[in-house]
Amino acid sequence: MQFFANLVLIVQLLSALAIIGLVLVQHGKGADMGASFGSGASGSLFGATGSANFLSRSTAVAATLFFGCTLGLAYLSNGRTSASSASDSVLDRAAVVAPVQAASGAAAIPGAAVVAPIAAPASTAASAAAN
Repeated sequence: MQFFANLVLIVQLLSALAIIGLVLVQHGKGADMGASFGSGASGSLFGATGSANFLSRSTAVAATLFFGCTLGLAYLSNGRTSASSASDSVLDRAAVVAPVQAASGAAAIPGAAVVAPIAAPASTAASAAAN
């Protein structure tokens, strides 16, 4: 199972690099629009750009592959097996931790951290009493 997860991770990384490369190589739509105002070299300003070329189709395939690998890694990282029950969730696992009994009433507030008081040094206590 670990081999399969590593294989999916490698495919995901390669598809991510392919997406980055393909997007950087493609010609932007903004260049066509700017050229149409100045030199009139573009065929259409805001109209249809025509059918998709090889680069845009390759980008779509790499993005689909990346998305599928991401879903596969999310499923594999959950650690499920075919024998696990459906009620085994993150909340069920977190409820196993037992709460700590506190001595004071203020520490019994849910979510409050119990902090032990720090004793002041004798010189500080003497100077506070003198003031």
